Amino acid sequence: HSYPHCWRHKTPVIYRAAAQWFVRMDEGEGVFTKDKAPKTLRQLALEAIEQTSFYPENGQSRLRDMIANRPDWVISRQRAWGVPIPFFLHKETGDLHPRTMEILDQAAAIVEKGGIEAWSRVTAEDILGVEEAPHYTKSTDILEVWFDSGSTFWHVLRGTHPDEHHSQGPEADLYLEGHDQHRGWFHSSLLLACAIEGRAPYRGLLTHGFTVDGQGKKMSKSLGNTVAPQQVSQKLGAEIIRLWVAASDYSGDIAIDEKILARVVDAYRRIRNTLRFLLANISDFDAAKDAVPLDELFEVDRYAISRAAQLQADVLAHYEQYEFHPVVAKLQQYCSEDLGGFYLDVLKDRLYTAAPKSQARRSAQTALYHITHAMLRWMAPFLSFTAEEAWTIIGNSESVFLETYSELPAPDAALMAKWTRLLEIRAAANKEIETLREQGQVGSSLQANLRIIAPAADLDLLKSLGDDLKFVFITSKVELAPGDALQIAVSPATAQKCERCWHYRDDVGSDPAHPALCGRCSSNLYGAGETREFA
Repeated sequence: HSYPHCWRHKTPVIYRAAAQWFVRMDEGEGVFTKDKAPKTLRQLALEAIEQTSFYPENGQSRLRDMIANRPDWVISRQRAWGVPIPFFLHKETGDLHPRTMEILDQAAAIVEKGGIEAWSRVTAEDILGVEEAPHYTKSTDILEVWFDSGSTFWHVLRGTHPDEHHSQGPEADLYLEGHDQHRGWFHSSLLLACAIEGRAPYRGLLTHGFTVDGQGKKMSKSLGNTVAPQQVSQKLGAEIIRLWVAASDYSGDIAIDEKILARVVDAYRRIRNTLRFLLANISDFDAAKDAVPLDELFEVDRYAISRAAQLQADVLAHYEQYEFHPVVAKLQQYCSEDLGGFYLDVLKDRLYTAAPKSQARRSAQTALYHITHAMLRWMAPFLSFTAEEAWTIIGNSESVFLETYSELPAPDAALMAKWTRLLEIRAAANKEIETLREQGQVGSSLQANLRIIAPAADLDLLKSLGDDLKFVFITSKVELAPGDALQIAVSPATAQKCERCWHYRDDVGSDPAHPALCGRCSSNLYGAGETREFA
């Protein structure tokens, strides 16, 4: 049976009864004082738990149950190593020496001067004198190691935060460890702090699970399913390890294997490629000179900033709760759908075909500038190197880690509602275009002409964009008509293709000097430029 064997070495052990030192949980009277405390240690600890924030929340009931049902705390051990308990016990009565409190200070001074081994060389005669020494036995017990670790709040915080003037000393914002520490470090720290200071040593507790393989099995050298972080870092880079951790729900066990890491690599590439596009398209943009006031931006640009502000509010709310995996998921979705699947796709025409310094292009770049700055700050906690690398290109300070989050205008509710519906209609149109693409009738969406029959409310939304509507749908032409329900018809474009903007337009070749260009591109290159205000 495994019981009479050491759990680590698997060697036989002998259990014996021994006198121990305890910390009382339910009595206010102690060894060194006969004064009753107003509350027991258990009561103080349970009250402190109620005043502590837990991440995830179920940690609170776990720790509360352990404190509520635990026996008195055994704080002594019989081992040859560890922090000694410097007690001298009367050989007949077993009582502590009356000068025990002074002896504790004396022992501390000896250890401070000569190290932990110095106390083991001290004899009863050295401390008590030759007259008292024969009547007392020097204790050879050591403190339980959880008592050692539980006392770190007293030493560490006073060492690193000497100027923090809490009424009862410094207090940690957060203790972070695995969920097994509810019975370990979190537990002993709570009891010690409540005994000494009457409160918890922390404002919050964050617990995480353990690393397992892709099938959920505990990692073991004997099973050969371990993954070395150093090898992953050398092969894929430290950013991939950071992103894997951030993308994992640490409230449970965290899985890792090559397939999982491959998915993380794909996610990283999506974010990085989006960032590269943003940086490339604002490379000739100087915010101090070229920025367009936010209330003068094109409507789709104002929508994009509103969407970024909405996402930032979500991101910051998650960060407040130390929730990283929803941030990663939403950032991936934002890069893939909001930016890659819509906004950046719509913007390409304006960025590539409008005059370099035109209002249309500068409006787009202003929005991209604000989005990029906001996005780098969202990323920085878990894609630190990538964010810092990008910051060296567009940042206006030494480091992104010296920045606070972007101050974006509050989301415009009416604008968000309008464009949410427009995107739903756009998705329906894309579905119809895809049907023709599968049939080989069109290639890119610019080869398609749309005819949209819509009820009054939708028709008003579509008409509000005027001739810019085709840029939202990324088609060469959009016709609108009233109807009782939304109907979308797609037909292949019959006009000629402009070799510059790739739109199929009837006015291609209208400028004899540039027969391959449409009238729009000719105007953008050699004339006054086209007029746009929505998209």
